[in-house]
Amino acid sequence: MTYESAYNELQEIISDIESGEISVDSLSEKVKRAAELIAFCKEKLTSTENDVQKILDDLASKNE
Repeated sequence: MTYESAYNELQEIISDIESGEISVDSLSEKVKRAAELIAFCKEKLTSTENDVQKILDDLASKNE
């Protein structure tokens, strides 16, 4: 799964929830899936931030 696909699926879930036309059973499943997607996106963003910081640190040490 990519960040973009997870984000797009999350947007679809939000739209479905906001429409108010889903059953309680479906709502429960959508909320669970949304939580999984949020956790994935958060982990991906944190990992990317760490990678970028490492690259910047490496560049800074090479310019000293």
